[in-house]
Amino acid sequence: METHSGNTYFLATQVLVPLSQDSSLILLMSLLLFLSFAIAGSEVAFFSLSYKDIQILKGKHSKSLKRIVTLLEDPKRLLTSMLIANSFINICIILIANILINDLFVFDQIGIPGFEFIIKVIAVTLLLLFFGEILPKVMATQNNIRFASDFGGIIQVVYFIFSKPSGIMVKYTNVIENKLANKNTGTTYSMEELDHAIDLTTSPNQQENEKKILKGIVKFGNISVKQIMKTRLDVYGVESSIHFQELLEHIKEHNYSRFPVFKEDLDTIVGMIHTKDVLPHISENENFNWDSLIRPAFFVHEQKMIEDLLKEFQLKRIHFAVVVDEFGGTSGIITLEDILEEIVGDIKDEFDEEEAMIKKVDDFHYLVEGKTTIIDFCNYIDLSTSFFDAVKGESDTVAGLFLELAGAFPTLQQVVKFKQFSLTVLEIQKNRIHKIQVIINPQPAINSENV
Repeated sequence: METHSGNTYFLATQVLVPLSQDSSLILLMSLLLFLSFAIAGSEVAFFSLSYKDIQILKGKHSKSLKRIVTLLEDPKRLLTSMLIANSFINICIILIANILINDLFVFDQIGIPGFEFIIKVIAVTLLLLFFGEILPKVMATQNNIRFASDFGGIIQVVYFIFSKPSGIMVKYTNVIENKLANKNTGTTYSMEELDHAIDLTTSPNQQENEKKILKGIVKFGNISVKQIMKTRLDVYGVESSIHFQELLEHIKEHNYSRFPVFKEDLDTIVGMIHTKDVLPHISENENFNWDSLIRPAFFVHEQKMIEDLLKEFQLKRIHFAVVVDEFGGTSGIITLEDILEEIVGDIKDEFDEEEAMIKKVDDFHYLVEGKTTIIDFCNYIDLSTSFFDAVKGESDTVAGLFLELAGAFPTLQQVVKFKQFSLTVLEIQKNRIHKIQVIINPQPAINSENV
């Protein structure tokens, strides 16, 4: 009886040890399959985000959404990190699956040559296809922003672990890519390459404004409302409580066809008044109730793309919109004319001020109004519109760029430098940088310097 009990205990020990090991391996396999699911899906989710999606995410304050934008700042290294991690995980899954199949199944008694190999290949392939390819990528395709937000933390850890080896691989990949560039037959080009192509393919007889129109069309789909709107400080609104005669004087003074109507301040806009609606009542006394002339205002978010806004203007048959930020406050206004100017250039009428936003002194010396957009300045001097992206932060104007470089509100004649550019404050009005002198040094500086 004792011998029988001893044998039973020995057999039970022999069985329990492999079962315990198999349980640990199954748990590890489940974890690896989850990581493969997260990385494979995130690869689709992150790199299916369009330029418009990224611009919208930049305006959000959610930490998970901002993480997406941060990770996509170096897309090549991010993608390489994902591929390295996923390859490593898939190899581990294959090895563990092989061990589990050997422990759970006995193939020696079947006697069919290659049967064990076929079973292992089919089992592992089905696992990797379902959990590492089909399921995550279908889910990520259906809702890329949600997927990228949910698994962004895992991808951030993956990027942190594999960023250094992926950086080395990207470096050598770029070398190979540059050597094979002349053999590249792809159809994806940067904005700068398209601009250069327009310069090369247009005939010498074509006027410069025709080239600018072509370039404007190319860039049109990548411009947000915030980049071209009239900022809040340049908006002339009408207080809803003023008398009719005051309204007429306001219209005469500013010579605009449309004015936003507000209560107390511009953050509380109640509508829009059109000059042509006022004209039939111009002989009315100052007690005339002009509230009935107020039209509903059309509000848009500052991250909206102007291509989409143009379609809405056409659909709704309106020419004017109030731009709001993520907090609902008024950022500025945008008109149909502002959008069209991005294609055809400045449209001047008899009421527009003649003073230029940018005055060229010579090839290396410019006088620029602070409210000039960075894009307009870059276009004026034939510079890539992404040149200042590394230092401009959330700023869209030359004054905002100066503040980002200076780190504090400047004093008159203060100078900041970035690469070959030197910016000097010439005029400050009501705590606004009104005019800036920009000097371009013929020899680019090696490092940026803030004074």
